[in-house]
Amino acid sequence: MSAKPVPTAYRPCVGVMLVNADGLVFVGKRIDTKEGDWWQMPQGGVDQGEELDSAVMRELAEETGIRVEHVSLIARTRESIRYDLPEDLLGKLWGGKYRGQEQHWYLLRFKGSDADIDLEAHDPPEFCDWKWVEADSLPDLIIPFKKRVYRKVLEEFSSLI
Repeated sequence: MSAKPVPTAYRPCVGVMLVNADGLVFVGKRIDTKEGDWWQMPQGGVDQGEELDSAVMRELAEETGIRVEHVSLIARTRESIRYDLPEDLLGKLWGGKYRGQEQHWYLLRFKGSDADIDLEAHDPPEFCDWKWVEADSLPDLIIPFKKRVYRKVLEEFSSLI
């Protein structure tokens, strides 16, 4: 029996570090994560032909219900950040087409109130719970194979939070 070929492409993706007036960062608990108590910042795929700036606002609205008028752009990562899926997930996510994601991260300031957050704005929702956390705690909250990504995002954005 021969092994399935490992995909070589990376899924184009955007991620959002959303910070409130107190400098705390939004994280959501994914509905589909069966093991572990993992929290993550909003992120998602870029549609074919979609601009990154549009994708980030769409993903933010889908995952949190937060509308564009409730945020302001502070920064974008200078370069994209790639990560590979662990072997046990290769071929199982995204139709088996990608070996990981290539993410462009955005730092956004939240200008709304907690009442503007609606995890059920999109059907199906991606998060079942959310909270504001200290930025330095992010690498401890994320699933282990994404820790390096979160450290890089923190490194680039920490002075701007």
